[in-house]
Amino acid sequence: MNNEFNTLQKFDAGKGHADFIHALPELEKQGVGKISRLPISIRIVLESVLRNCDGKKVRRKDVEMLANWNAKKPANEEIPFVVARIVLQDFTGVPLVVDLAAMRSAVKRLGGDPKIIEPLVPVDLVVDHSVQVDFFGSAAALRLNLEMEFKRNRERYQFLKWGQQAFKTFQLIPPGIGIVHQVNLEYLAKGVLASQFEISNLKSQMASLACPCLCGEIKINDLRQARPKLR
Repeated sequence: MNNEFNTLQKFDAGKGHADFIHALPELEKQGVGKISRLPISIRIVLESVLRNCDGKKVRRKDVEMLANWNAKKPANEEIPFVVARIVLQDFTGVPLVVDLAAMRSAVKRLGGDPKIIEPLVPVDLVVDHSVQVDFFGSAAALRLNLEMEFKRNRERYQFLKWGQQAFKTFQLIPPGIGIVHQVNLEYLAKGVLASQFEISNLKSQMASLACPCLCGEIKINDLRQARPKLR
């Protein structure tokens, strides 16, 4: 468990259950920056950077830079921001699943275990952009349109279903449920996510680390863009 700034603290989650969080006020107590003066949006990103600070992917200076964010003097620096989960729609989701499948095939050809290829954060793929209207003006229109949808895209949906069964952190939401943002807000968003980690001095004991449910949506243009910069 990353705890570069010793900000990991236990809190009462209710009903006698205790979780852990990375407490941002601890950074201010240490003189890292005026955290309480930062906008809420910056503090949310800062919590993610702090939680993922491992000295490699996210470094101490990344946390210190963001903790001292100044709107009047923006720093032209990259933010190693790690989302807690990802939501996809079918246009961008299918190519990414293809890439994951290709990587698994490559690992298998090299004699390795293909299951080591796995999304690092939970991924939800909502199929919502491919539905066409062939039938209308009757009570059976929705059912008939969905039947036609599955006939047209049978191979693609079979592949996506394989992906859901093959990857532990990949979930597929079929067409007919709603558009991606509606499904995300009404069914997928959790507000707070919790992950298990091993307490360093008690190797047999597991604890929960709570964090905001920061969701990233990947669009077509995002596949060509570099990491976001702090502007």
